[in-house]
Amino acid sequence: MAKVITQLNIGEILGETPVAVVDFWATWCGPCRILSPTVDEIAAELEGKVTVAKCNVDDCEEIAAEYGIRSIPTLLFFKNGEVVDRLVGVNPKEVILEKIASLEA
Repeated sequence: MAKVITQLNIGEILGETPVAVVDFWATWCGPCRILSPTVDEIAAELEGKVTVAKCNVDDCEEIAAEYGIRSIPTLLFFKNGEVVDRLVGVNPKEVILEKIASLEA
C-alpha cells in the first residue's frame, strides 16, 4: 500500500529511499480512482526499494501548489529528494515502471 503524504511527513517520506513516486489525486477525480490500484500494486512490488506515496490535493493544497500540480492524477518522480520527471493522467503500469527503472540505474 502506498504511504499517505501530509504536510508534516513529506520530507521524511521523500527521504526514505533514493527514488520516490508521489501520486497527486483527489477523491472526486474519476481518473485518479482508475490509477489508484496501479499505484498500490507498484508500491507492493517495490516495497523497500522505492518509496511510493499518495498526496490528496484537497488535504494538502500547499504541497500541490509547491510542486505545480495543475491536473490530476499527476505522478511526480523524485531522485534524492528532487523532482526529475512527471506523468499526467492515467498511464499504464509498464510506463510507470519504466520511469522508475530509469531512475534506479
